[in-house]
Amino acid sequence: MQAQVYKIHSDFYYVKNFKHDSFVCKLREVLKKQKIDIVVGDFVELSEDNNFIISRLSRKNSLLRPKAANIDCVLVVSSIKEPELDLIQLNRYLAYLKYHNIDCAICINKEDLEDNIDVIKKEIFSIYEKLNYKIFFISAKNKLNLDDLKEYIKNKTIALCGLSGVGKSTLLNSLNPDINIKTNNVSAKTNRGCHTTRHCEIIEFDDFKIMDTPGFSNLKFDFLLPENVIDLFDDIKLYSNKCKFKDCLHNGVQEGVCCVYDNLNKIDKTRYNSYLTFLAEAIAYKELISKRSIKQEATNKKTGNRLSIKISKRKRVSSRNTQKQKFKGGEDEI
Repeated sequence: MQAQVYKIHSDFYYVKNFKHDSFVCKLREVLKKQKIDIVVGDFVELSEDNNFIISRLSRKNSLLRPKAANIDCVLVVSSIKEPELDLIQLNRYLAYLKYHNIDCAICINKEDLEDNIDVIKKEIFSIYEKLNYKIFFISAKNKLNLDDLKEYIKNKTIALCGLSGVGKSTLLNSLNPDINIKTNNVSAKTNRGCHTTRHCEIIEFDDFKIMDTPGFSNLKFDFLLPENVIDLFDDIKLYSNKCKFKDCLHNGVQEGVCCVYDNLNKIDKTRYNSYLTFLAEAIAYKELISKRSIKQEATNKKTGNRLSIKISKRKRVSSRNTQKQKFKGGEDEI
């Protein structure tokens, strides 16, 4: 029988089949030995007694942070205030999802806290609408403007991502009050939220599913090379394709000849600053792996026509003749 993983707790996997029957399963040892990772959202095959997961079916997509699979769309949730709207952090999520080829939409929460909401709306739409992102302005607490959002996520499996405190759990409670997910206030000291979501879990509604995930605020681009960061910014890549230098990182070093740097007046400032921030993280990652790179000794040696295993220097011991020249006390014979 086939089913989908809805939650994982310790070594127990909570799954539902297509008839919405629930089961609690364990993982077959052979899957552990094969190091096949099963995450929330995975479609799996169950044993005849429905007590074990025996295989993982093919994935539509997957994320490493947080661990999730088979997502139709990710809703990137930000807040206007408490905590303050951070466009670089918003761009971080958008770029990360673009890297994984996962569709996403922007959800700006707590619009009731801003008096000049029209000014902010104009700014956000001017930046992201031309990048083909769907944008929603809502107040989850007051349940404002949720109808369009509900229509958008209808018949989809949606994941929520965003900093803690932006209102992800409040949004879920507003979409379905029966869920009653725990929420916390934003810290007055740090102006940041406290983590209320402790694990990844699929929450099922009447006509859509939402994958509630912990806020992952420490996300960095420490997994790709600097030259690949530009691929995550379509609005900047439009000019980078015309750059005269193929190895240019478009960070101002090639001033006067870099097409990106010469057209900064046509690129949103927060987008370019985000690019520079992520580029610096990728450069640091490249330097780190370069330092870790150690030349490996050849694993074999050729003597005449004979090929034999070469012993590494660490494991190589003194020759027998050398050993004969030493006393037990360690002094050489004369």
